[in-house]
This record gives sequence, structure tokens and C-alpha cells, in this order.
Amino acid sequence: MSLSAEEIRKMSPEERLKLLRELRLELIKLKTQAYLGTLTNTGRIKVIKRNIARILTVMREEELKKAREKRGKK
Repeated sequence: MSLSAEEIRKMSPEERLKLLRELRLELIKLKTQAYLGTLTNTGRIKVIKRNIARILTVMREEELKKAREKRGKK
């Protein structure tokens, strides 16, 4: 399941953090399966990594937006 940046932006910060933890845990499990040779869908690792990157990107965008707003008020 691939997430779009828009879907991620609609989530609350708590939901994003929860999803990020879940995806990182799933990535660890998939990497373990790949190492053991039991992974059947290798493309899933790529999708999980991209979803993690999208979440981190949206979080960083919001962090920078808050910093700009704070700086602009001074």
C-alpha cells in the first residue's frame, strides 16, 4: 500500500508517528525475511522505504514551516 504525500499531510502528527513506527518495524521484519531467504514479495521493501521517506519529508516540511512562521513574527 503506497501512501501519497496528500494522505500523509491529512494525518495528525500522532498518526504519522504511529505509522512511521509501524513501517519501520515492518521494514525490519522484511529485511530479516530477505536475509533468511523467506521473503516472497521483494518489491514490498521498496514501497515501505518510500512511505517512510514520504512521512519524514512531510514532517520536515511542517517543521520548517513552523520555523519560518516563528521567524516572521519577530
